[in-house]
Amino acid sequence: MNDSTQAHVVRDDDSVVAGDAAVAAPFLLRAPLRSLHTRGCRARLPSGGTATLAARVAAFFATPRAGLPLLVGALPFDPDSDDALHQPQALSDTALPSAPPAAPFTGRIAAEPSAAQYADAVGAALQHLQQPAPALHKVVLARSLLLHGTHDVDPHALAARLGHDPSVATYMVSLPVDAQDPPAWLVGATPELLVSRRGSRVLSHPLAGSARRHPDPDEDARVAQALLGSAKDHDEHRHVVEAIVAALAPWCSHIDAEPRPSLHATATMWHLGTRIEATLADARTPVATLVAALHPTPAVCGTPRALALATIRTLEPVPRGFYAGAVGWTDADGDGDWYVAIRCARVQGAQVRVYAGAGIVAGSQPALEVAETEAKFGAVLNALGVDALPSTRDTGVAS
Repeated sequence: MNDSTQAHVVRDDDSVVAGDAAVAAPFLLRAPLRSLHTRGCRARLPSGGTATLAARVAAFFATPRAGLPLLVGALPFDPDSDDALHQPQALSDTALPSAPPAAPFTGRIAAEPSAAQYADAVGAALQHLQQPAPALHKVVLARSLLLHGTHDVDPHALAARLGHDPSVATYMVSLPVDAQDPPAWLVGATPELLVSRRGSRVLSHPLAGSARRHPDPDEDARVAQALLGSAKDHDEHRHVVEAIVAALAPWCSHIDAEPRPSLHATATMWHLGTRIEATLADARTPVATLVAALHPTPAVCGTPRALALATIRTLEPVPRGFYAGAVGWTDADGDGDWYVAIRCARVQGAQVRVYAGAGIVAGSQPALEVAETEAKFGAVLNALGVDALPSTRDTGVAS
């Protein structure tokens, strides 16, 4: 399997034409703002980097074509890598089936990198943060777990299990793969809205600063209040909000960001979140332009962006692919919703790669960042039937 987002084609052999209908790998987004479940692929948006997204989308919709005035899909983390969007054949009224709890996972799990190696990477990032020039203020470091199961993983069932948490946006999107490889999917349940556009109204809800939830209500409340009072987490969060406001400013006549972050809860994590509402100066500015201005935010990359990207490429051993990219839709009117592709896994047959990251700022402690990534693995691992990771699994011991 190749995880690169470069030089790939998308398999169409899972599309079967029957009469006028095409049954194909669906796109799913279950979210508070709008839910979409599509089937088929009428046309694909020519792929490219995020900087050219708006121009490519505009050219696509400017060309007379039949079918839905809609594009759905995913953007990779690296803004210079190719995205994967398509025009669906039809909207599907078929809901995901309810899925029973996952059977216990059987197979092998390998950490990429190990917890100890990740802690070392955090230490190296802290040294970068201490350099006076150029000044790195924050960097987000990710790691992954590679699961080799004894049975293929059903992406529909995984999405259905993740969708049990009403506080998140559940998604399932087919990914580019080499022609000879089996289909691949990005499946996840993200709590973070990158940007939404309806006419001249713009909304973003970034999250940064996290803590693992606790099953005991009293301890859970204590954890939440500790996060709300954490100077380190507020500092991490501030970088994200300031960057988003600055990125929206050239396109908006008015921006209103909450003065202090509030708590946002998922089934497994507490987060600091800030709701940002804005009004476009030119109502014709499409959501694709805003996505290109924002992605990747300091919530998944760091700041300054170019320096953080360079640090990530140096310190992370596994390319992120579409993890920490964006999943969403845009229509011919320029409206759309795009969510940060976190709390997710890349599913391909019996192989699953689960991702998690943590924001590193001055004051970060390597052991605590390891614990944060382990907590963020929790939602997807639970849906896969994996128990809490014992230390032996850090080296890929068979379960």
